[in-house]
Amino acid sequence: MVDQPWGRMFYEMIFKQLIITNDKRIRILDFGAGFCITANHYAKNHDVVAVEPNEEMYSLRVEENEYTLITQGLDYLKTVPDNSIDFVICHNVLEYVENKEEILKQLVRVLKQEGTLSIIKHNLFGRVMGSAVLGDNPHAALDLLNNVAEDSMFGNRDVYGNEFLTDLLSGEMALSETYGIRAFFGLSSNNEIKYTDDWYKSMLELEAKASTMDEFRKIAFFNHLIFKKKS
Repeated sequence: MVDQPWGRMFYEMIFKQLIITNDKRIRILDFGAGFCITANHYAKNHDVVAVEPNEEMYSLRVEENEYTLITQGLDYLKTVPDNSIDFVICHNVLEYVENKEEILKQLVRVLKQEGTLSIIKHNLFGRVMGSAVLGDNPHAALDLLNNVAEDSMFGNRDVYGNEFLTDLLSGEMALSETYGIRAFFGLSSNNEIKYTDDWYKSMLELEAKASTMDEFRKIAFFNHLIFKKKS
């Protein structure tokens, strides 16, 4: 993932947006850690628990830095004490589960007061752009807009709206920031240019600027929502 420019840019954008400083060692829970790229990144300076039940993913994990790998899911989460985690990460996970509400309830429960919850999710309008432009498949884009179940180049996912999160979490969590990720860099099929330093630096700067602008957040392939637990 991180060897390819589009994968490297995805994670660079995440790390820019999270703003986790190293002046104080904190406890981080990465729920649905996948290949543990994010968990490994923060484990250099923090105490990280990576929760990933999918053996195919965690068997290929990045482990340059020391973190705790838990090969379970919700069952483990229920054993974590209340108000014990400073920062919870849940990236591209909730699209693939049926019990979103239960998982979110547990993620909020384990967070300390004023703790942070970071959720990255697929964005419907970004998928429409991807299908129509990168995939050259306007039929799939129309199906997405018309709420027709489809099996596009991105596969079947439950692409829920941001309002689902803000409404569900409004009692205990306050939305702090909303960012876009991949408004532009995933739309070009010219992969050759993506390996040049000039393209990469300019595109990263463009993506970072556009990520905070509402016009581009709406069409970004991913939305990144950051919540703070209320006191």
